[in-house]
Amino acid sequence: MAKIYKDKDVDLSILSKKVVAVLGYGIQGRAWALNMRDSGVKIIIGVRPGKSFDLARQEGFEVYSVSEAVKRADIIAVLLPDMTQPSVWSAEIAPNLRRGMNVIFAHGFNIRFGLIKPPNDVDVVLIAPKAPGKAVRDEFVRGWGVPALVAVHQDFTGNALKTALAVAKANGFTRVGVIETTFAEETETDLIGEQNVLVGGLLQLLKYGFEVMVELGYQPEVAYFEAINEAKLIMDLIWERGLTGMLLGVSETARYGGLTVGPFVINEDVKRRMREAAERVRNGEFAREWVNENQRGALKLRELLKQVQNSQVERIGEELRMMMRSG
Repeated sequence: MAKIYKDKDVDLSILSKKVVAVLGYGIQGRAWALNMRDSGVKIIIGVRPGKSFDLARQEGFEVYSVSEAVKRADIIAVLLPDMTQPSVWSAEIAPNLRRGMNVIFAHGFNIRFGLIKPPNDVDVVLIAPKAPGKAVRDEFVRGWGVPALVAVHQDFTGNALKTALAVAKANGFTRVGVIETTFAEETETDLIGEQNVLVGGLLQLLKYGFEVMVELGYQPEVAYFEAINEAKLIMDLIWERGLTGMLLGVSETARYGGLTVGPFVINEDVKRRMREAAERVRNGEFAREWVNENQRGALKLRELLKQVQNSQVERIGEELRMMMRSG
């Protein structure tokens, strides 16, 4: 059974005399910084010159270079993009770490696949919110929060978990619940979920659903509503009520058709290929491929994105979204 931490389990006073440096002021970094400041934590920002630097300063933070922020902090939250982290770590973070510091990651990718290797005399923890940065901030402001995962990779001080949980509480995560995990489990399940379901599988399913109807002669606009637009309504039902609640919330015809035809379309062969994709994550093959792709300038990624942007389904979708927004 998973270990879940709530507000009552966590002592926020651990952070009372600490300085937390948020490295990166993007979607997650900004949300964390604002949340923790609202919780009474001393926050500084480490970021390179540019729009993020200016925004953080405008919003009242002390802003420094990454290296200077690390020097001034007791705890650092590395909230930079995954592929940016290794070079910044080598050049600006690692040389400025001090014995006993606490290093926080929001995703375990670089630790799990050995792209970053912290020294042995610092704590290394994971706090992974299970929501985008906008929701992290919005839910905190309304007095609630989003769930998160927590893990310890290195516990040099003996207080790594307590400190991580205090940071989680300062972000509102323990209002909902923080589940204890490992760097490997968080990283692997995150990548497998993105590829098989949330981004890869779902995108391909929506595209094929649209294309099949268009190829059969149905109007693209009608096909878009049936295959894509209404998918949000179904996901909302699942989010609110669960799988059974969703099924009970649609017509009996939809219920019967879905339960009988769904396993025919998404069959055991699909599940087998999902396992193959999952093994590529687990054995590091996907990580090596993505690192090499990024080092080549992400040319393949840009080409694939361009294909989606230029597709019929995207053109039709944009027209319909504009129609629904007008008036």
